[in-house]
Amino acid sequence: MTARARTDARRAAVLGSPIAHSLSPVLHRAAYTELGLGDWSYDRFEVDEEALPGFFAELGPEWAGLSLTMPLKRAVMPLLDEISDTAASVEAVNTVVFGADGRSVGDNTDIPGMVAALRERGIEEVDSAAILGAGATASSALAALARICTGEVVAYVRSEGRAAEMRQWGERLDVEVRTADWADAEQALRAPLVIATTPAGTTDALAAAVPERPATLFDVLYDPWPTDLAARWSAYGGAVVSGLDLLLHQAVLQVEQMTGRSPAPLDAMRKAGEHALAAR
Repeated sequence: MTARARTDARRAAVLGSPIAHSLSPVLHRAAYTELGLGDWSYDRFEVDEEALPGFFAELGPEWAGLSLTMPLKRAVMPLLDEISDTAASVEAVNTVVFGADGRSVGDNTDIPGMVAALRERGIEEVDSAAILGAGATASSALAALARICTGEVVAYVRSEGRAAEMRQWGERLDVEVRTADWADAEQALRAPLVIATTPAGTTDALAAAVPERPATLFDVLYDPWPTDLAARWSAYGGAVVSGLDLLLHQAVLQVEQMTGRSPAPLDAMRKAGEHALAAR
């Protein structure tokens, strides 16, 4: 991207496919309102991997940044001028910031967002953890655990191919990873920290196996909420971190990077997100 004169009105947006469900506009717009950025706008665009290069080519100098969801987190990387170490570590970019010189910089705020969401609930360090699932979010979870877990991480997966991928991510991220079959996933629920990264409905059958004194569950889903697993976990007195917590904390970091204003208004963004989910 070449340097171009900026305009006063700034734009940002979330891209992905599907994208209609995204809460990102609600969170970012709430931040702009609280920060007094009346000339800023944040939209959503249905963009798939094939359309992404063309979308980038049409961006003007008014653009401050982009949020990216699936399936674009890896597809965007060849289009960028620079990629942060955090994003490179998991080969996934969820944040693009356009500098005054026109350079595009990709980052991943999901990883520090996970850490911040856990820290907000008092989870600074754990001696072991379990991950349910082995998709893209699971690799970000591993990267987050690299910062807070001092011991073994057990990943519960459905195939040996997925198991091999998780072990490779563990080696790359310097995390001690052991894999186990999904059929034994009930054992995961006794870990000090359980991170559920699977699609809606996948963990419902595990709800009946929640122990009487569960520790902490981080379920990355937020709609529908609560999941059966999260509801049972809460009923038994366990701590639950939700997908909204993750979305919120990664969005806080995006707002700060795109606007240059810090701290972002966490409370106002949370209230807006909760209100939007309640309205659904």
